[in-house]
Amino acid sequence: MSPSAQHQRQPPPKLPRTGLAALLTTFDTPGEIQLPNGSLIPINPPAGPTWRVTFHTPASLRTPITELAIGEAYVKGKITVTGDLAALLASRPRLDEKVPIRQRLRFLWDYYLRPTTKINEQAISDHYGRGDDLYLSFIDTRYRFYSHGLFETEQHAGPRMSIEDASERKLARLFAALRLEAGMRVLDVGGGWGGVTQYCGARGVHVTTLTLAPNQARYIEGLKERLRVPGRVILGDFWEWESEREFDAVVLLGVIEHLPAYRRFAGRAWDLLKVGGRMYLDGSAAVEKFAVSAFTRRYIWGGTHTYMTVQDVMSELLLHGFEVEEVAQETKDYGWTMEEWARRLDKAKDEIIEGWGEETYRVFRLFLWGGAHAFAVNALQAYHVVAEKTTSRGPRPSTGRRVIQFLGKLR
Repeated sequence: MSPSAQHQRQPPPKLPRTGLAALLTTFDTPGEIQLPNGSLIPINPPAGPTWRVTFHTPASLRTPITELAIGEAYVKGKITVTGDLAALLASRPRLDEKVPIRQRLRFLWDYYLRPTTKINEQAISDHYGRGDDLYLSFIDTRYRFYSHGLFETEQHAGPRMSIEDASERKLARLFAALRLEAGMRVLDVGGGWGGVTQYCGARGVHVTTLTLAPNQARYIEGLKERLRVPGRVILGDFWEWESEREFDAVVLLGVIEHLPAYRRFAGRAWDLLKVGGRMYLDGSAAVEKFAVSAFTRRYIWGGTHTYMTVQDVMSELLLHGFEVEEVAQETKDYGWTMEEWARRLDKAKDEIIEGWGEETYRVFRLFLWGGAHAFAVNALQAYHVVAEKTTSRGPRPSTGRRVIQFLGKLR
């Protein structure tokens, strides 16, 4: 009798009736479950398995079916996932999204009681404190954007353009949308690893980078010196830093998610721009404000990070006297960007584990593949917005003023 025939005649091991292992048996895609004793349970045979979930302890078989519980079990090494992680992520709608009460209370404390400068400083330090090389191992190599590129989405045949070309295409769109010319002054909030400084500086535009990340500030200083482009780098907070001069343009790429106080944000942007100056902002978005998963808050972005709610941003910009020139949906672009980041992360797996440990690799693997899936199924969206400062500040910030104006027009 062949080993395979003998294996087929053995009764399948019993699984708990509830928990992650039980959920996996209901999947439509072919895969397999590996139990703590090493035995395998095929799912949807006879097709070859595209994924395998290995349970390392008996308790892990009963992992609760919530995003946070499953994510933590994976990050802490209680389970291992090999093969097509994207196929497994298709089950996310069947998971409960339970946010621990402690996390809810911490968010309320941060949002209403803690100074925003302290919150942002801690969140940036926690996320970027691992050092530049981790992120540079998977983001684009030309402009080093930690935000999405713009792909040729009308392309129907042939390979998808690289994220390097997509990043350059985005910068060309940004440059045109802001109507930049040599000699103009741009404030780049966040700054990343200097993509805006590199592209705009090469065209004679002076870029001031405002960042909370010391390592990124050092990187951009070095980049600026190597390329001999105009600009300066300031280590400071968007909420507090005061400029001696107004700017021709303000750029925020993937930063609005960290600035959820939109009324205050619009007022700061107004103060930083010249009349006729333009602002370009983009970011990941959701219809409901603060709809961020418990896993993301615990392992990726702490503090008051939240996806952009475009309708609320538009309201505050208009009420503060901005003219909104352009709103463009870029959900597919962000999904493709994160998918490529995830592929590059997996390719650099051994290097990342050696430098930062298995847990860091698992956190970012789940973050990137999970993000790519969320954009692919429209659970998350992405937009960019272009707005221009007019000569009239608008009815904000005084709500009382709006009421008085309304009553004064009554007949």
